[in-house]
Amino acid sequence: MRILKIPLSLALLALLTCPAQVLAQKYPEKNIRLMVGYQTGVVYMLALLIADKLRESVGQTIVPDFRTGAAGNIALEVAAKAPPDGYTLVVTSTGFVISPHLFPKLGYDPFKDFTPITLLAAVPNVMVVHPSVPAKSLGELVKLAKAHPGKLNFGSGGIGSHAQLGSELFKSLNKINIVHVPYKGVVIAMTAMLSGEVDMVTSSLPATIPLVNSGKIRALAVMAPARVATLPNVPTTAEAGMPELVVITWWGLLAPAGLKPDIVDYLNAAVVKLMNSPENKSKLAQVDLDGLTSTPADFAKFMRTEYDKWGRVIREANISVQQ
Repeated sequence: MRILKIPLSLALLALLTCPAQVLAQKYPEKNIRLMVGYQTGVVYMLALLIADKLRESVGQTIVPDFRTGAAGNIALEVAAKAPPDGYTLVVTSTGFVISPHLFPKLGYDPFKDFTPITLLAAVPNVMVVHPSVPAKSLGELVKLAKAHPGKLNFGSGGIGSHAQLGSELFKSLNKINIVHVPYKGVVIAMTAMLSGEVDMVTSSLPATIPLVNSGKIRALAVMAPARVATLPNVPTTAEAGMPELVVITWWGLLAPAGLKPDIVDYLNAAVVKLMNSPENKSKLAQVDLDGLTSTPADFAKFMRTEYDKWGRVIREANISVQQ
């Protein structure tokens, strides 16, 4: 029997030009575990969406594994220690890049222990005030705070919450003194503002829309680069002269560090296609979320920017969480 000899150079060329789908053709061969840190909210919704729809394209069952508690960090710590074989994924949120600045004994490093797959969705935050606050714009609120330092206050979902950090960023950029009043959840903070207990809250878009439209609260600015269709008359922070005041809540998909590039590309392509389908974009729009997929490299760059930004805010505001 004659054996056909292929020159080494040709063999290497074939390997280098082979698409990721071919390199990963044996993946997946078994069920994929999807770590989930919450059993409510957007993380929960996105996890169920991925578990339900992704199996259609990858040919294997996606099994949600709920490890709730510690602001989603338990699920992240489990995922960080899992083998980097593509059979453990985790849905995460903005807290992923905030927690490392707040918890020195955290059981994961956001950059050393994970492989970014893609962003999944995002929603802008909105700065809202009680109707009794005389400011009708962001600029007027700054003037009011400077005229009465320490007299205004803002509510948040707790120490180190995204709601607190958004307002702290506003304070830092404008060198103003507004007192922080933490609550056990942003919903409670919003309720406190409705009763006039606090003057201001930074909140995600979905929670504000019905209250703004009913006149129960006043929206001063959307904390994003572009206006949103559901609040078309509310200007952006950039339009108010504060382009750095961008506060976006986001969610993404990660895998343990060391995942092979061909599997990363395979998962990215599958999830991006899933999230960008008309059906799923419509589902997200119904709860005022924007589908926001990305390449793994762009997701990594985005997370680094967010990590650095919120780290500066936490240091400048001297925020600490007791463990």
